[in-house]
Amino acid sequence: MLDLSSRPQVEPAADTATGRDTLTALLLGLRLDGVEYGRCVLHAPWAAAFAPRAAASFHFAARGGAWLRMSDAGDWMRLDQGDAVLLPHGGAHVLASDPSVPPVDVAAFSRVPVADNLYLMRDAAGGGQDAADVMFCGAMRFNLDPLHPLMAMMPAVIHAGELARRDPAVPALLEAMEREVALDRIGACGILARLADVLAASIIRGWVECDCSDPTGWIAAVRCPKIGKVIAAIHADPQRDWTVPALAGIMGASRSRFAEAFTRTVGDTPGKYVAKVKMFRARQWITEEGMRVAVAADRLGYDSEVAFSRAFKRIVGQPPSALRPLRYQARRAA
Repeated sequence: MLDLSSRPQVEPAADTATGRDTLTALLLGLRLDGVEYGRCVLHAPWAAAFAPRAAASFHFAARGGAWLRMSDAGDWMRLDQGDAVLLPHGGAHVLASDPSVPPVDVAAFSRVPVADNLYLMRDAAGGGQDAADVMFCGAMRFNLDPLHPLMAMMPAVIHAGELARRDPAVPALLEAMEREVALDRIGACGILARLADVLAASIIRGWVECDCSDPTGWIAAVRCPKIGKVIAAIHADPQRDWTVPALAGIMGASRSRFAEAFTRTVGDTPGKYVAKVKMFRARQWITEEGMRVAVAADRLGYDSEVAFSRAFKRIVGQPPSALRPLRYQARRAA
């Protein structure tokens, strides 16, 4: 499990309770749980098709290189040796030694367990080890709901190479992973898995710092000193019965001025945003912790399970009762 606890270099929005800027306080709650990792030894020509998955996908070109494409109609992206990409939404994609190679389902490749959640994957081709491309691939699960504003804003692909020029932590981690592969010492896969976790977190932090400069939207709202304090308070305690007067008090404004400023900056009314955050948390409780719907409803302050279920379906798109079986399906799919 990894969190984004390093302080982003963004314009601070003072949080008197923690002394940290608001964006940092929210990023502190973002964690990545490693699901599985694989060291893939592949002889050109090769192409592997990855089906969509619930977890994020991570790829590091340890030796040689590869081409990445997110869909049949998408453009190919080159990954040179020592480069990495993070696919936050786990979308379907293809990795290939050359764009012209027909892809084969990655499940068709030989897969040998090395340790818990670690495996060695090889193709069926012969040839010497020196001629092989080596990829280190991983699957990671975010603790945030997929509909969380930060998750929803992330692009399909975040390329580490593009961030390396602006974030000194990224090239250092890429070099450490490349060195670990080159030395091929005992326990290399385990160390690579931990480095991959750190690198994925650094990639997200770098994306927030460098690529989220849009003057509007959720990141801009969080960076706003006054609105940011309100958003941080909601996320820190979603179980609280947040009212417009209480939130206006945090901002230090009248109710009408606060509601107008919040809606203009965030894009949702305060009530709608609070309801979304509550449902994000409820879905996490139900799917990850197996909490009963009635307990989640009570914890979030709903008078009845029926009222909670109605609100949940309106925001999430399905009733909470449908989520518990998906808990186990999601784990298998990841």
